[in-house]
Amino acid sequence: MKNQENVEKMLLEGASLEDLIRMKIEEEFKNEAEKLKHKPQKITYTEISKVPEKYIFSKNSVFKVFNKRTKNESYINGVQAEALLGIQYNVREQILKGLLSAFITEDAYVRFEKADVWE
Repeated sequence: MKNQENVEKMLLEGASLEDLIRMKIEEEFKNEAEKLKHKPQKITYTEISKVPEKYIFSKNSVFKVFNKRTKNESYINGVQAEALLGIQYNVREQILKGLLSAFITEDAYVRFEKADVWE
């Protein structure tokens, strides 16, 4: 608001284009400096009940998969874990509420490991 008033005042007073450009560059510099002061912090959640719901089935989360047939372990992200759930809607809802941290499919046992969130 104050910036707009300054620009309007300078335009009414016949300020040069160079002054307006300089003012715009200074404003952008100040905005960038403020953004750098508030760098996002990485938070790692290991308990599913504490993870914000939007991050559970996202690329930010990691699930461990144990394949029952091949006896192999691997890791997948939350998007892939949600795809493994298929039509298990009640299980999906319980996981999103933080009540369950694991589920079973025909071939695999899937367990929540962690979620990395930048805030």
